[in-house]
Amino acid sequence: MAEPPDEGFRVTDRRRRDTIEAPGASSAPSPPRPAATFSPEGLHDAPDPRNLVGLFVMLATEAVIALGEAPDPVTGQRQRELPHAAGLIDLLTLLREKTEGNRSAEETQSLDELIYDLQLRYVKATKSPG
Repeated sequence: MAEPPDEGFRVTDRRRRDTIEAPGASSAPSPPRPAATFSPEGLHDAPDPRNLVGLFVMLATEAVIALGEAPDPVTGQRQRELPHAAGLIDLLTLLREKTEGNRSAEETQSLDELIYDLQLRYVKATKSPG
């Protein structure tokens, strides 16, 4: 007997159809959101997480938490995990290299400022006991 052909990998979209906006029914574009202000206490006017600046800020926030400068949002405790922080800083640096020439001026400025700030914080954290 012949076996049915292997269908291979199959993807099923399980999103609710009523939450997806129809292509012709788009409303007026929303105004651009301001760049995020980064501080260990939290983010103010956080950018849309679906763009590069949102990704950069998300990774930088995790790095600040790993440096012990902000409490973990789940536990509320401050913990220092310097290897994790170093990995996140390296990841942001890699993203800067790999997206070179494909970022807007705002994205480039935000990424450069975040990396610089995190590198300074990392050096300070490695020199202080704790």
